[in-house]
Amino acid sequence: MSKKSDPTTAQPYHNLDPARAAAKLGPTVDTTRFAKAAAFCDKGRDDLARRGYAPDGKKHLRRFSIWEITKYLIPVAAAHLRRVLRANPDLPQGEGEAGAKWFTLEEVLTLREHLAAEGLASKEYKPWRPKGAPAKICAVANFKGGSGKTTTCAHLAMAAALDGYKVLVIDLDSQGSMTSIFGATVADEWQTVFPLIAKDYARAVQAENLVRAAKAAPALPLDETLTAALETNSADLIQKTHWPNIDLIGAQLNLYWAEFQIPVWRMGLRSWALWDALGNFLTTEGILDRYDVVFLDTPPALGYLTINSLAAADILLVPLGASFLEFDSTGRFFDMLYTTFASIEDGENSQRRALGLDEIRFEWDVVRAIITRFDASQQTDLANVIQAYFGDFMTPYRQEFTALVGQAGEQVNGIYEADYRDFNRDTYLRGREAFDRTYAEFKQLLIGAWWRDAQLAKGTTDGKTQKA
Repeated sequence: MSKKSDPTTAQPYHNLDPARAAAKLGPTVDTTRFAKAAAFCDKGRDDLARRGYAPDGKKHLRRFSIWEITKYLIPVAAAHLRRVLRANPDLPQGEGEAGAKWFTLEEVLTLREHLAAEGLASKEYKPWRPKGAPAKICAVANFKGGSGKTTTCAHLAMAAALDGYKVLVIDLDSQGSMTSIFGATVADEWQTVFPLIAKDYARAVQAENLVRAAKAAPALPLDETLTAALETNSADLIQKTHWPNIDLIGAQLNLYWAEFQIPVWRMGLRSWALWDALGNFLTTEGILDRYDVVFLDTPPALGYLTINSLAAADILLVPLGASFLEFDSTGRFFDMLYTTFASIEDGENSQRRALGLDEIRFEWDVVRAIITRFDASQQTDLANVIQAYFGDFMTPYRQEFTALVGQAGEQVNGIYEADYRDFNRDTYLRGREAFDRTYAEFKQLLIGAWWRDAQLAKGTTDGKTQKA
C-alpha cells in the first residue's frame, strides 16, 4: 500500500511538538510591528502597481487596432473605416502600416463623432442617452469581501468608456483598490469625497443657524474642518485618468475616518439628512450634467459611506459568487438594506407628518444581483437555485470565471487595458466576452431606466397640457 493511501500515516496536524511550535512563533507582536508590516506593504504595493506603468511613472492607455475598433467599439466594417480614413485625411489616421493601424481612444472618440454626423442614421455610432437627461448613478455594493465588487465596477466603467460614454468613478472604499486600478494618487482624505460630505453638513449647519438667529438662539459652531470644506468643490477632487473619458474621485486609508465623523455630525444636528450628502453634491455641483454614468465603488460593509452611495444610486448592482455562503451573506445584505432604509423612512416621516411636510421615500430604478466568477462545470446547480430564489432581482447572465482577469491583473490592468497580442487568442476572446456580456446587461438597465424616465416626463407634460 502506498504511503499516500496508508490510513496509518500520520497527518500533518498529529504529534506536533509544543516546544518546536513555540520556537517558530518569534517574539511577541506589539503595535509597532503592524507599522513595519504596513510600510513593507506600502513599498510593495507601489512596486507592483508600477508593473502596469510606463517608464515615465504614469499609466497610459494602450492603442486599439482597426480589428478591435470594428469588432468591439464602432459598428462599421473594417474596409469601410479604411475608406472613410482615406477620404478624410483630416481625421486621425492612427499609427502603423495601412493594413495594421492603431489608434488612441481619443482618436476613436473622434472617429465616433465623425461617423455619427456623417454615417448611416440606422447605426448606433454613439451610445444612446436622452437629450437633457441627467447621468445615471450606479452603485456596486455587497458587504462580503471577495465578491468581485471592485473588479465588476472597474470593468463596467471601462466598457462604458469604450462604448463612448463619459464616466465618473467615485472610490468610497478606504482600501483604495479602484484608485490603484486607475493609477491615481490620493494624498489624504481631503482629496476624497470626505470634504464634500463635510460641506453638505456645513451647509446644513448654516441653514440651522439662520433659523436660530431668527429665534435669538446661540449658533452652532463651524470649526476649521467645516470652514475649509465650504471652500471645496468637486472640481478640486476630480482627477483625470489615463482613460480620456473616465474621471475619478479617489480614496485612501484616511477616508475611513468619515465613518466615525458622520455620526458625530448627525448627533450635533439631528435634522441633517446624512444619507443625502453624496447625492446632494452630485446634483448641486452639476456633475450629473457633465457625465453620462457615475459609478460608485462602495466599501464591503453597510457603513455611512455605503448608505450614502445606496441613497444616491439609481441603479444598484450586487455581485456575489455562486456559493452558499455568498448567497446567505447577500440575503443578509438585502435584509440590512430593508432595515436601514425603512427605519430612516419611519423615523423621518413621523416628524415630517407632524410638520405637515411631504414624506420621504427611497426608490431605485432597478436592483440586480449578478453572479460573478462563475464556473459552469461546478456551480450550475447552485446558481440555478440562487436564481430561483432571487427571481427578477438577478441578471440572467452569469459572469464566468476567466483566467484573463488574473493574467491582466498581474500587470495591474483591467482586461480592457490588456493588449490581446499578449494572450492566447481563445483566452482573450472568452475573457472579453464575459465582461462584454456583463456590460450588455448593465447597458440594458441603463437605457431602460432613461427611457422610462423620458416616458414618465412626457406623460406628466402631456397631462399638464391637457389639463390646461
